[in-house]
Amino acid sequence: MKNFFILLIFLGAARGVAMAQELPKVFGEEYEGRWFGDERKRVYIAPQRIVWTSGEAVDAGGGSSKGLKNARLLVAGGNNGQSELTSRRTCEMSGEAGVMLDFGREIHGGVQIVTSAAGRHGPVRVRVRLGESVSEAMSVEGEKGATNDHAMRDYTIELPWLGVVEVGNSGFRFARIDLLDTAAMVGIKEINAIMVYRDMPWRGSFRSSDGRLDSIWETGAYTVQLNMQQFLWDGIKRDRLVWLGDMHPEVMTVSAVFGAQEVVRRSLDLARDITPLPGWMNNMFAYSLWWVIIHRDWYLYHGDLGYLVEQKDYLERLLEILLSKVDSSGRLDPGEGGFLDWPSSSNPEGVKAGMHALMCLALEAGEELCGYLDSPGIASRCRERVEKMRGIRPDHNGLKSAAALMALSGIMDPVRADREVISPGGVEGFSTFYGYYMLRAQAEGGNYSGALDNIRRFWGAMLDLGATTFWEDFNMDWTLGAGRIDELPEKGKKDIHADYGAYCYVGLRHSLCHGWASGPTAWLSRYVLGVRVIEPGCRVIRIEPHLGDLLWVEGAFPTPLGDVIIRHEALLDGSISTSVKAPEGITVIK
Repeated sequence: MKNFFILLIFLGAARGVAMAQELPKVFGEEYEGRWFGDERKRVYIAPQRIVWTSGEAVDAGGGSSKGLKNARLLVAGGNNGQSELTSRRTCEMSGEAGVMLDFGREIHGGVQIVTSAAGRHGPVRVRVRLGESVSEAMSVEGEKGATNDHAMRDYTIELPWLGVVEVGNSGFRFARIDLLDTAAMVGIKEINAIMVYRDMPWRGSFRSSDGRLDSIWETGAYTVQLNMQQFLWDGIKRDRLVWLGDMHPEVMTVSAVFGAQEVVRRSLDLARDITPLPGWMNNMFAYSLWWVIIHRDWYLYHGDLGYLVEQKDYLERLLEILLSKVDSSGRLDPGEGGFLDWPSSSNPEGVKAGMHALMCLALEAGEELCGYLDSPGIASRCRERVEKMRGIRPDHNGLKSAAALMALSGIMDPVRADREVISPGGVEGFSTFYGYYMLRAQAEGGNYSGALDNIRRFWGAMLDLGATTFWEDFNMDWTLGAGRIDELPEKGKKDIHADYGAYCYVGLRHSLCHGWASGPTAWLSRYVLGVRVIEPGCRVIRIEPHLGDLLWVEGAFPTPLGDVIIRHEALLDGSISTSVKAPEGITVIK
């Protein structure tokens, strides 16, 4: 997958930024503040295979299928996006012709359709359907959750004769094109995907004796990279928004793979600027807590004190509000309600316990931040409240997400949390978002092997079903008798995209590229590669590898001073041989 992205980087062409810098000179001062640049790049990707054609297969010679001729030319290669007077490379569509193409992996962007000299002069109408799964690309809007919410994925356009159309702004892997003007014939020279992405080196890396774990690490990294658009989104098809809670696993993955990125700061600042106090970010109490936690982790990893100082006024006022929500005994005001993630919502008692622990984590982060910002008064009050809150043991009611937060906040012993709540049933009760915190709690409880097995089973199962990015939600029960997302639905098999989902992501509305699901990437870098940041800006790091059943692991970890290169090998006596190469200015503790 990494080689795929390196290829895209070489093919990419920068757009927007250089021209935007000159706009005031060209258009005058009145255009100040009326334009913005775009750091992203665009590349064009040819389809890898034909999934479906008008209900019939394409024969070896190109054949025809209800008016579709020479469809094989669409995947023959040699595409350049240019119309040509010749009709030598033309797929002809007439009658009720249709074709579905597979671009090989999930991308963010749209499609480019290049027409040839064949066919009638004048515009011809076609229908475009994009899908994260084959099932979604075959669907009708409104059917089994198929939607145009947040991004258009089912729409009609007109194609010119001998020209090019570029359209679309969504997350997809599959594109279905159907001719609507059935009395016409149109010549299609090419259909390419337009990928819009941030061109960033993968400074972090992870390789081990288990290729499945390597693939999971890379898939999590790729999932987050696709969601790093103008802002850091949660989903590239649906949920193209800045969600503060959902951002935390993404931010940890960004830090482990890409290092400091402006898109994170921009997204944090957007949430701050559109949420005047005493309002809650994303209208949820819990998500203002995550803003505090993210800022603590971002400063720890990247050490940008100037940026942290910019947050001081808002942070201090927010912490005053948060402190007012905890009484003198350490109990959280129940009037605010709470939200952890959707799968937790059916367990309100457990959510209360999880919110208590999340507040404890946020105030602990607030204390640390106030220490860096020389605000001893608020830091002291945060510390006092945290001590009180840790003395209260709310009932997790068997909710794994709540038990995980209680373990991480020091309210519950991590060994006990893992043994009594998280490990029983394996990945039953896991979610793609809070699974990250369950894995962390398992690690803090010393159950590294159990966490590795859960990663392989839960996140690995999505790969087994054809995923190239991780999903908004997942349940192992869904896999029973289910088909793959890159295959046409079969009679007698469950359609894992259309037949499942809940809450706001029922059926095909379900996002199959959700950044909050990237937790294993950050987890593997932290607990297996073993990089623990001790002082802000990675000035001091501790290397604590936990290989479980792995024979070896190697990789890199990005810091503001350069990349740390690490290799561990398991020895026959049970010990681990470690080699570390760190940039000057970084102290490594083993």
